[in-house]
Amino acid sequence: LREEAVEGHLGKVTIAPNVLVTIVQKTATTVPGVARLWERVPGVKRLLGLQTVGRGVVVNVVDSQVTADVYLVAERDVDLLRMGRSLQHEVTRAIEDIVGMRVLEVNVHIEDIAIKPAQEDT
Repeated sequence: LREEAVEGHLGKVTIAPNVLVTIVQKTATTVPGVARLWERVPGVKRLLGLQTVGRGVVVNVVDSQVTADVYLVAERDVDLLRMGRSLQHEVTRAIEDIVGMRVLEVNVHIEDIAIKPAQEDT
């Protein structure tokens, strides 16, 4: 996926596409308001370039630039817009900081709201 040529004789570093999916998954689940990732990814589309799919995440890489789609379940009583913007910011920062790739966009798809279990009568 990504190779960095180093001047001299040290060789190259290659980052597998699944690494990007893992970075997005781990980052998304740490954002306040995200209850969990959606189990499946609806309607996956093929674009030109490299596409990798993981639980709740689709990552496309075209010309070393990343587009990510995150499908999630939000917690109740959360400002969904604020949570979505925070998720976009954190995923972008993580990819840029960890692998040094440019992020074109992070699309957040809120598929459902978590429902707290009914309280049991004792």
